[in-house]
Amino acid sequence: MKTLMVDFDGVLHPVSADIDQFCCKASSLASTIAGYDCDIVISSSWRHHYSIQDMLEFLPTSLRRSVVGTTGPSYIGKWPRYQEILNYCQANGVRDWRALDDSFLEFPNPCKELILCNPDTGIDTKQLIAVKHWLTHDQP
Repeated sequence: MKTLMVDFDGVLHPVSADIDQFCCKASSLASTIAGYDCDIVISSSWRHHYSIQDMLEFLPTSLRRSVVGTTGPSYIGKWPRYQEILNYCQANGVRDWRALDDSFLEFPNPCKELILCNPDTGIDTKQLIAVKHWLTHDQP
């Protein structure tokens, strides 16, 4: 099973988005993964402020069905998001994953699992193509 780690700010919407624009890019992601076996794990810092149910309310129904959980406690140290994801993967037996994130500083360089988004726009065609390629071609 492939697992996509998803940040919210700078990915599902631009970092400057108003509340009425939150997750405005989520339907594009939902369309891209439709028909593929792909779990979604929320890796966003929103997990520290909102319940999973509250976060799901921002997502289209088709994407909600793919969400299986969130990454765990914050990691203090080098590459925090990457370490949080690795901890989740180890605890849950995930071997094939990608991260949609806008913060390259939270990942080692290079990081083949990172699909980097522009924080000013969020996920766009380039990243959606990368997700689709991973879903259809890459093996663990």
